[in-house]
Amino acid sequence: MAGLIECVPNFSEGRDQRVVDAIVSAIAGTPGVLLLAQESDTDHNRSVVTFAAEPAPVVEAAVRGVAEAVRHIDLAKHDGVHPRIGAADVIPFVPLQGSRLEDAIYAAHSAGREIWRRLNVPVYFYEAAALRPEYRRLEMVRRGGFHALRQETASRPPDVGGPELHPAAGACVVGARRFLIAFNIDLESDDLEAARAIARAVRASSGGLPTVKAIGVPLPSRGIVQVSMNLTDYEIVGVYRAFEAVRSEAARLGIGIGSSELIGLIPRAALQGGDPASLRFQDFGPHRVLENRLEEAAR
Repeated sequence: MAGLIECVPNFSEGRDQRVVDAIVSAIAGTPGVLLLAQESDTDHNRSVVTFAAEPAPVVEAAVRGVAEAVRHIDLAKHDGVHPRIGAADVIPFVPLQGSRLEDAIYAAHSAGREIWRRLNVPVYFYEAAALRPEYRRLEMVRRGGFHALRQETASRPPDVGGPELHPAAGACVVGARRFLIAFNIDLESDDLEAARAIARAVRASSGGLPTVKAIGVPLPSRGIVQVSMNLTDYEIVGVYRAFEAVRSEAARLGIGIGSSELIGLIPRAALQGGDPASLRFQDFGPHRVLENRLEEAAR
């Protein structure tokens, strides 16, 4: 595990398995890469791939994955409930044991420059890799989505390339950050306004839980709504506290909780202090724990 950096790119395709397979194959086929997880969602129309490697191969694998996304995805024809500005929408680099945040920042900047040089897709840098304070928060970069941003590049220019967005692939948001837990909770309801109200109540920006980002989204294929969260520092607010906050707000509105899901992996430490079964995960087991997957992939 010495010197490994994790990368968790989010691609704007979750329905065409051939496209997803091409992206994953490009990443996994890069020498030195450990493929850790992948998942797709049809309603979000989004796929997330988790992999780790030393700095040089982690950058190369990320750029190869972006190249496949640019080849196959046209945002002008894309629909899905998740916010996005790019075919390869968000590409965070995360230091693991043996590497530092500075290493992840260097990887993010290297990947961003290569994405523009090879693919002519402009890049915004966010979180610890941000070059401008107004781009530090991902939601500020992605405000309004692809169609709004391409009309506003004069006032929101990319950090690398551009100024115009790629006509089909948009832009990439590349960053460096600490470990983030993507955690979604399904509600036993189709009331989108209720899901949005619950999201407002629990997220930090509206005065809720610190280090929690949340939105309410519909899941048309299942006839329900979901509270989709990013827990940006699980040592401050972890999965048990976030789950209970959503459950409590939902109960106040007379709505029950269905299942929940992790997107990507979770550190072992984040599961301490509670029973994972209480979180009603759809798919949970040892394969969802970061340390387990790193050990298995390295064999």
